[in-house]
Amino acid sequence: MSSEEPMTTAAEESGEKKPSKKELAKLERQRKRQEAAAASAAAATANLSISADDPLAANYGEIPLNDLQSKELSAAVWTPVNDLTDDLKDKSVLIQGHAQAIRAVGKKMAFLVVREECFTVQCVLTVAPDLVSPQMVKFATGLSRESIVDIEGIVSLPSQPITGASQQVEIQVRKLYCVNKAIPILPINIEDAARSEAEIEKALQAGEQLVRVNQDTRLNYRVLDLRTPANQGIFEVQCQVEEIFRQFLLSKGFRGIHTPKLIAGSSEGGAAVFRLDYKGTPACLAQSPQLQKQMAICGGFNRVFEIGAVYRAEDSFTHRHLCEFIGLDVEMRIKKHYSEVMDIVDGLFVKMFDTLNEKCAKELEAINKQYPFEKLKYLRKTLRLTFEEGVQMLKEAGIEVDPFGDLNTETERKLGQLVLEKYGTEFYILHRYPLAVRPFYTMPCYDNPKYSNSFDVFIRGEEIISGAQRIHVPEFLTERAQACGIDVSTISTYIDAFRYGAPTHGGFGVGLERVVMLFCALNNIRKTSLFPRDPQRIVP
Repeated sequence: MSSEEPMTTAAEESGEKKPSKKELAKLERQRKRQEAAAASAAAATANLSISADDPLAANYGEIPLNDLQSKELSAAVWTPVNDLTDDLKDKSVLIQGHAQAIRAVGKKMAFLVVREECFTVQCVLTVAPDLVSPQMVKFATGLSRESIVDIEGIVSLPSQPITGASQQVEIQVRKLYCVNKAIPILPINIEDAARSEAEIEKALQAGEQLVRVNQDTRLNYRVLDLRTPANQGIFEVQCQVEEIFRQFLLSKGFRGIHTPKLIAGSSEGGAAVFRLDYKGTPACLAQSPQLQKQMAICGGFNRVFEIGAVYRAEDSFTHRHLCEFIGLDVEMRIKKHYSEVMDIVDGLFVKMFDTLNEKCAKELEAINKQYPFEKLKYLRKTLRLTFEEGVQMLKEAGIEVDPFGDLNTETERKLGQLVLEKYGTEFYILHRYPLAVRPFYTMPCYDNPKYSNSFDVFIRGEEIISGAQRIHVPEFLTERAQACGIDVSTISTYIDAFRYGAPTHGGFGVGLERVVMLFCALNNIRKTSLFPRDPQRIVP
């Protein structure tokens, strides 16, 4: 370049325009905001830093990352918050949990409520020589809510009942360490997410505005929402439902199995199937383990069950439908009558309800506090009605129903109400459904081929179980599949399984989330799905 040529900037050489005054002002404002945020973060870090002048500095502070990388084994004994009772008075304990609430009382005292699962305990820091320093109290009050903390202290009994924690003891804090800091401002507060509708309405009547966390916001920040006592209770109940299901069936001679979720054709018929490419071959996600659990019976297994994911591609924007849920499935040999399958349903669910009421009392109380409900009414011997008897009850109540059609949601609820009034139960079995509304593999009734050896089971007026005797004759099964519009070539291996000697058999399937929803009388199945998948949601 000669000395006479004008100088050019890098932006000009690259063809970029110089930023305008407006853009420069915007960049300057952005820079100032970043500096302010950095200063705020530095101040927060300084607040949590340990004072070098404090002789008790080793008793509190943030745990360095390298100490949290499984650096060394420890013989320390941790006490679950739920186990903190007056039996531990004057004993030293070590606990870990979320800092749910932090309250300073002057500069020499602070209260810290620590939560583990749905249990909470009040921890007290009081300045005392050689025990707790003012700097330690300042460190505690500088913690952000929901941070994870380790606390060591002495269990004491308060003179007055504690209203802000589940445990009726206090911990006099001697050591306090922050394991992981939560961000200062959370997207939703646990206190707001745990509030009942009744509390919100009561506050409104008193002229006070409380935050209501809606369903979508909860699901968007599910990690926080799951921390509420009600949600902790819901998923403990769900865990117990699964365990009771498994243990009861094992005690009755059933064997647990696992069937594939990638299959060549539809397992239930219809269009509600997630289709995909399987190495160049059309495939589906299983709508149920139906075909394979029947094949297991043909394979010489007398009784089987499975707990696994089920996929339904239906566009059902309702309170009780999901695109993915956990299926509890059963299949068994039948000696003489499909009532043998209903006998298993009867015994299983009466046992389940009894055990949940006994074993999950605290969890049900936590759920009931946020989502009030009445305990489920059920009989020691489960009521069984035929579909025709159910239709007749509806007819007598002035509701006309197609005797060979299915019940819709409204008529199911009405029939549930009528059954409760007449028989005093919210749990019952309706059997001998019209064949036209059942899957292709359902066995017709011997005395009327318009009806079938099938049943549905209801809780609080909503269907939770479908079951039936299956067709075990291959020629008849082929005929029924074709009549239901199923491409027989896609299920040929299934039909062939019945050509080698197949026993009479039947079974049922139930959605885990729906059982929990209806047992606890919750208004939406998304409350009982850990990370629900519906037609509009595939995250988080």
